Amino acid sequence: MKKVKNVLALINYNLKTLVGFEFIYKMLSLLIFMPLFLNLFNLITKLTGYSYLTFENFFSFLANPFTIILLIILFLFMMCFTLFDISTVIIILDASSQRKRISISEAFRLALKKCRGVIKLKNISIVFFVLFLIPFLNIGVSSSLITSIKIPEFIMDYIVKNNILCFLIVCVYLFLVSILLRWLYVFFYYTLEDKDFKEAKKSSINLSRKCHIKDLITLCVVQAVIFILYLVFLVVGILLILLVGKIFKKIIIIKSLTTTVIWLFIAFTFIILVLLGTPISYATISVMFYWHKSANNEKVKHISFKESQNGSSKWFKRGIVLVSAIALVVGFFFTYGLYKGKYNLNIEMTRTLEVTAHRGASRFFPENTMSAFKGAKDLGADFIELDVQETKDQQVIVIHDTNFQRTTGVNKNTWELSYDDVKKLDAGSFFAKEYKNERIPLLEEVVVFAKNNNIKLNIEIKPTGYEKNLEKEVVSIIKKYKFEDSCVITSQVYSVLEKVKKYAKDIKTVYVMSLAYGDITSLKYADNFSIEAMSVTKKIVRQVHKEGKELYVWTVNTKGSIKKMLDLKVDNIITDDITLAKEVIYSSKRSNIINEYVKLVQAIF
Repeated sequence: MKKVKNVLALINYNLKTLVGFEFIYKMLSLLIFMPLFLNLFNLITKLTGYSYLTFENFFSFLANPFTIILLIILFLFMMCFTLFDISTVIIILDASSQRKRISISEAFRLALKKCRGVIKLKNISIVFFVLFLIPFLNIGVSSSLITSIKIPEFIMDYIVKNNILCFLIVCVYLFLVSILLRWLYVFFYYTLEDKDFKEAKKSSINLSRKCHIKDLITLCVVQAVIFILYLVFLVVGILLILLVGKIFKKIIIIKSLTTTVIWLFIAFTFIILVLLGTPISYATISVMFYWHKSANNEKVKHISFKESQNGSSKWFKRGIVLVSAIALVVGFFFTYGLYKGKYNLNIEMTRTLEVTAHRGASRFFPENTMSAFKGAKDLGADFIELDVQETKDQQVIVIHDTNFQRTTGVNKNTWELSYDDVKKLDAGSFFAKEYKNERIPLLEEVVVFAKNNNIKLNIEIKPTGYEKNLEKEVVSIIKKYKFEDSCVITSQVYSVLEKVKKYAKDIKTVYVMSLAYGDITSLKYADNFSIEAMSVTKKIVRQVHKEGKELYVWTVNTKGSIKKMLDLKVDNIITDDITLAKEVIYSSKRSNIINEYVKLVQAIF
């Protein structure tokens, strides 16, 4: 608890400077540097002749020497901007440790000087530390520009199901944690003592030798305590405001004012927490840095600067009061109008988001089997997504992997067995004993089932290189049952779509991409697009819809990601959890934030 007090004291002494800097930094990130970064990346793709990026051409893009040079420049820009954030916070905290006031402009000036050193060759390893190690570990010390690396859901699903891979990832993660703990004080030596990165690493390792676990626990405990204090403060504040509202429960104007104050209180406390996220982490590390210095009898080298008289304090307070007053007035009139029924908050979706069952109802049944497809129909899916390949005797079967090992236990490839061999395989036992002897179906069986049950199909062709007429056979089956208007043919290989269009121009094709960037709508053989959830942006959605095409998104399995797709207004989500998707879509007919706001108003009134 003593360290928590020391951390709070370190933050509090130059609180206005810290909050002011973080606010300016985050605004610069949001309004200037992030758009600049994206525009620079767009420029790189144009200069290298790539109007769009997908998984198929991504590695050739990266292999381009010009791309490599430009990306290095871009990484240096990102690194400098991130290091500027970290250095400024450390400088302000160091001023607090000296019990001196420092202005934002002075902290800016000193931090800019420190950032010049990163272009030196001996500091090149700082790239790894700033851009990869800190964001990957995400222990609260990452910058607002370089955030934690998000792993796509389909990769996470694969990792979770693979025990060996999970173990390896845990080992890699622990290894990276050990590196981070050894290098925890690098930025302090770099910023405060003007050491190059190599020297700073050695000093950091020597400073906290045998204390790494203790440092990690301290860092986690301090952040946990501060977060708990924040929650307690928030709850107590809301209860007090509600109490005042109950006292004046017959006066509508007072109730409207109370509701507004609650939301402003929640908003302001959240903003303060966001602005203090990085300072809290580095204040904790600062306390440990100075403590280790003292324990090792090392002299603490403080940074020299021009001390501020803190004359801007009154303007800081006036600004807070002015913003609060404006927010209070606007919020009051909105809340009062809400109570009087002046606003219609039932914001209906302008279109219905369709739900596709990924490999059937694969969460509850063995994937790509008739049980999974029947389950998807019963759960109310709009589409069934399935994968097709060709057997040795050119029969089109439904299976995802090119090898039967994972789902049937037989280590043979799809092109090595005839359908007579395939239909003997048990494709259900791998999932659960009750599905023993579930068979791998033919595409034709699934089309007949879908036609009889009025459900659409998303048929993904997965070429292996051994098929002879897979695209033609798939098209023939669809035409045989006049199923053209009830299906789409998809593939991750663009040439497959070109072949499909050659055989049937009226069947809709969808290009499946794990990465999508640039003008993807220029791909003329793709009627629609299916993109991995992490690659979907407002810009891509607008671009696709502007061309009159649809956007499918895969694989969307969490409540948060489904809500995000609703907000982005995509056309179709591919999911393993049909029930969750349907529930979220139904409940989102009205905005979630507005729902909560209405509930709060109703609770008070």
